[in-house]
Amino acid sequence: MDSIYFLEVVVSVLFMSMVAQTLSKRFKVPVIIFLLIEGILVGPEMLNFINPATFGDGLTAIVSLSVAVIVFDGGLHIDIKSIRPIQKTALKLTTVGVLITFLGGTLVTYVVLGVSFKLAALFGALVAATGPTVITPLVRNIHVNHKVGKILEIEGVFNDAASVILAAFMFEWIVSQLYGFDAVIFILQRLVIGIIIGMVSGYILKSFLSSGSLVTDQTARFFTLTLVMSSYVVSELLGNESGILAAAVFGIVTGTSNIPHKQALKEFKSDLVMMMLSIIFILLAAMLDFEDILGLGFKGIIVVLMLVFFVRPMAVFGSTMNSHLKSKEKLFISFIGPRGVVPASIATYFAVKLDSMGIFGGQTLVGLVFLTVIITVIMTGTLARRVANFLGVIPMEILIIGGGEVGKILAERFEKRGENVVVVDNSEEKCQRLLKQGIRAIHGDAEDINVLKDAGIEKAKYIVATTDQDNTNLLVSQIAKSKFNLKEEQIVARVNNVENLHAFWDLSIRSMSPQMTTALVLDNMVGKPSMFSMCEVGEEGEILEARVTNPKVAGKAIKDLSLPENSLLLMVRRGEQSFIANGNLVLEYDDLVTVIGEDDAAREVVDLLYR
Repeated sequence: MDSIYFLEVVVSVLFMSMVAQTLSKRFKVPVIIFLLIEGILVGPEMLNFINPATFGDGLTAIVSLSVAVIVFDGGLHIDIKSIRPIQKTALKLTTVGVLITFLGGTLVTYVVLGVSFKLAALFGALVAATGPTVITPLVRNIHVNHKVGKILEIEGVFNDAASVILAAFMFEWIVSQLYGFDAVIFILQRLVIGIIIGMVSGYILKSFLSSGSLVTDQTARFFTLTLVMSSYVVSELLGNESGILAAAVFGIVTGTSNIPHKQALKEFKSDLVMMMLSIIFILLAAMLDFEDILGLGFKGIIVVLMLVFFVRPMAVFGSTMNSHLKSKEKLFISFIGPRGVVPASIATYFAVKLDSMGIFGGQTLVGLVFLTVIITVIMTGTLARRVANFLGVIPMEILIIGGGEVGKILAERFEKRGENVVVVDNSEEKCQRLLKQGIRAIHGDAEDINVLKDAGIEKAKYIVATTDQDNTNLLVSQIAKSKFNLKEEQIVARVNNVENLHAFWDLSIRSMSPQMTTALVLDNMVGKPSMFSMCEVGEEGEILEARVTNPKVAGKAIKDLSLPENSLLLMVRRGEQSFIANGNLVLEYDDLVTVIGEDDAAREVVDLLYR
């Protein structure tokens, strides 16, 4: 291949990547969709500007190393210590879920398309992957519930590895007739090799980065990239198709370790991953042959739709049966099952191998995999945000300053109702206590802007300062307003000394004093027994406020609303006026409604009013 042509392709792909990212931000659609469209557009089937076939075996090498880096980056953002409550759920999705998807995909393909059972099994193994190349940017873009997002990311990272090993086994079954003990040895060998190489690589990296002051951010990035590629190559040499698992384990070991330069690695890898993702997605999309897809006909579309709406939900609900996930969260995870780079690249590689051996079915496999990638990526990318909003899995981002008793109880309540919470505290002990409860905690000084950035203040919907130091609470509130442009209604502070209340009020910071509030509540309780029931509901249920933004609610009387049991509207605030929420009161758009309810009833009312 002409070196100038190669450079033309690289420059063109990078330019198309910038265009895709710009369009992605403009239309708020995952960049993968635009990369896919661009790849098909410049490929041999349309403009014929890029022909990946001219790369020969070099394309396989480019794709393999790129996927290894992408999977490592996915693992790098997973900290096992902070996700203990969801470990079992994620593990079941990557084992039981993969098995159900494999069996379901195989059965559907065999019955609907009528292909050989071995070819159907190979396809079933390939589509068991829900790769991080699509899921990770998708989850980060729409900011779903932290628990759901992490489950999807972990599943994506490990499913890639599980799918690759399973597909390799199926391929060997077709070409080498593996059976019985040989089949078991094949899979176990790849699992052991991938896990060991990944863990050893993580230990080597940790030792190197902790070796002293001579290691700079630049050195750390270069060494890490070299080690990622080396671990992939060594793992593949010891057991083919085990390299992806090694990269995944390596990434998770690094992400979980407390090592220097970790933030520099994450920032660098994010940029590198975006570039590699662009290159391989455009090149693989350019390889698409329309005849391979058209040859499948309407039956091919039926297979993909059954994978999306039957096999995937069955795998998710089957593997999360005894988990703490809500039905709406399970439904969202069921919908997010796009297939990406890994099945497309491996299917192409297997197709070439099958054709060279004179075994029929290679082009059918490629066509079916690419059809699955196109439909699932476009469907997920365009509808994920709407589905997330409909199911209510996009929570508020709330930053709590202080991990003491007040901050801890507040974080627990926010987590219980499904919000994304991060606690910042300068006590390592308090942070560890919160992490054990499954609450994200950042150890550091909240007065440090970099610590606040690490905690996600730039995305926060609310910041709540709960420390027992008024100076800290006041300074953090000022930083949030002046440096991060949070509005007055987004900042809430605790004032420990009643005399300091005016200092907060003068700066328009919403604040409360525990002493003053306690006195007021006790005053209202004396001679007013009804206040006790209010406090009891506040302990077991919710007292919430919500804006009326649902057009189906605005203009209706409260008595005409189908409110859930154990819920009640207390007050409606309209501009400067307040109204008792009697049944005949007609709600108007932008009314602020106070809701009280037991269990999840209050949240259901809020969902009804605010859409």
